[in-house]
Amino acid sequence: MAGIAVSASPAPAPSFRRSSVASRFSPVAGPSANFRTQVCGLRCWIAAKLKFQKTLKRHGWQLRRNLEVRADDKVPDWLRVTPLTKNITSQDARLAYDSGGETANTSSDTLDSSMDEKSLTHLKLSTSETHPPVLKEDPVLFDDQPESAASLCIAVIGATGELARNKVFPALFALYYSGFLPRDVGIFGYSRKTITDEGLRSMIEANLTCRVDHHENCDEKLNEFLKRTYYIDAGYDNKDGMAKLNSRMSHIEGNCAANRIFYLAVPQEALLDVALSLADGAQTTQGWNRIIIEKPFGFTDLSSHRITQSLLSRFEEEQIYRIDHLLGKDLIENLTVLRFSNLVFEPLWSRTYIRNVQVIFSEETATEIQGRYFGDYGIIRDIVHSHILQTIALFAMEPPVSLDGEDIRDEKAKVLRSIRKLDLEDVVLGQLKDNSVKVDRYTKSMTPTYFAAAMYIDNARWDGVPFLIKTGIGLMKNRAEIRIQFHHVPGNIYRERFGHDIDLDTNELILRDQPEEAILLKVNNKVPGLGLQLDASELNLLYRDRYHVDVPDSYEHLLLDVLDGDNHLFMRSDELASAWNVLTPVIHEINQNRISPELYEAGGRGPVNAYYLAAKHGVRWDED
Repeated sequence: MAGIAVSASPAPAPSFRRSSVASRFSPVAGPSANFRTQVCGLRCWIAAKLKFQKTLKRHGWQLRRNLEVRADDKVPDWLRVTPLTKNITSQDARLAYDSGGETANTSSDTLDSSMDEKSLTHLKLSTSETHPPVLKEDPVLFDDQPESAASLCIAVIGATGELARNKVFPALFALYYSGFLPRDVGIFGYSRKTITDEGLRSMIEANLTCRVDHHENCDEKLNEFLKRTYYIDAGYDNKDGMAKLNSRMSHIEGNCAANRIFYLAVPQEALLDVALSLADGAQTTQGWNRIIIEKPFGFTDLSSHRITQSLLSRFEEEQIYRIDHLLGKDLIENLTVLRFSNLVFEPLWSRTYIRNVQVIFSEETATEIQGRYFGDYGIIRDIVHSHILQTIALFAMEPPVSLDGEDIRDEKAKVLRSIRKLDLEDVVLGQLKDNSVKVDRYTKSMTPTYFAAAMYIDNARWDGVPFLIKTGIGLMKNRAEIRIQFHHVPGNIYRERFGHDIDLDTNELILRDQPEEAILLKVNNKVPGLGLQLDASELNLLYRDRYHVDVPDSYEHLLLDVLDGDNHLFMRSDELASAWNVLTPVIHEINQNRISPELYEAGGRGPVNAYYLAAKHGVRWDED
């Protein structure tokens, strides 16, 4: 419902049996109530909008009213509700009931009774869009009876999988604990396993490893969270399963409007069946719907395009959130903050001052990466296509018009379209040797586990600047950082003081997420004492020393963004296609077995050819 309006036919005023909430609303009686109810609705809406503007902007969930109707449970025609225009939303109308009961009793003497239907149309109060509410509650179909109707429902599809158990549910609980989810939220698990609500709750509790485990009141909050968690047995037909999910959600939501988020933690081969069944059978018509899709986003450019077109046939682009948990790191969010809010950096952010950019993401042998998943998709589809290219796009984009998600995604898309297609001579692939029991079975295939490349962005700002990327697993340590190396000082009069290694006098800005979060700036400095000895020192901001706060998990960050409708860290369809255009030539050559990965030892630095590649483009990897 987006607002209240009236029908033309008058009806006698009903009697109401009021609850504690409903008692705040007093209906206007009498045949002339049709006009007064509409105007009062507008006035209530304006008052509520001003009062709750900040809450609505942040959360978007609605406050509730409960109207308990006597005996015949019928709503008189003059009190029927109808959606207004988009200017008056369902949240606003509901807030008007909660905050404007006294406004509804405004004397008719203060109202201009000469206002006709044409005037109401001018005020965007449509009397033709009739959509009466169902105040009578459906028969109870489930044993559970929630204490309050849910204003937000979140469904985790694939709830018994590893991702849901270890990441999604702990992140949802952390948000609930911190107050970022409404207390009346409904959490739903959906999968094919035959378990009960209590079975799901036990599974969540057993796997809860989130950061708030030992905080005060954690047990109390956990019990509240688990009480609002429900399980849906999907069976083997997703159409029937989604119908059951929708019915269960509707029961929890009651007769109030509510929003829904669907997290699709499912394999790629099941994605379309689940998503399309969801679109047809589980979306709400009483609020917004948003779906979260896990990477990788397709196997090739063609398969990705087919998936995108299928999704867009049932969903709007703004409903789709393609999630990459690596983009939820503070390092990524800090890219734009550091650049656009500091005058000292913004003028330097171009080919005029920057010599090269290195994007490095490496992991030790990761036991959490399953062989089947990595063997099918490899590091290019898993890491490079989304995380690396999105990092480069955020780093290199032009200043957006605003911080609105679409404005930022517009600029990212321009960067991705400007990236030159990869030359095979500028790519190094590596394969982890299978010579240890610690190495997983994905190493028995030819799937690359290491990728290094030199990329170029063909635009005015970055023309000629090499972006060196390096990512792999089974390396010597976990490392995630961006290194920006600046040009040498022209005609540097201190050059002789650095000896033969002129790279020592290179200023460097380092944005690091691992091994510990930090911002480092390498500058040249005189060593204290007699004589003139120079040293390259680091000015450092270590987060652990400066900020004594718990760092949220990246899933918490991104789920909160979905809840808020902030999509700037999620790939849009055109970004997705542009990223595939960059990588498709390399993937095609791999598929034709024309590129052989170089073997490298676990715990080492990776393929030797990566160092020759860097030297070819005038760059030296900094290995710390």
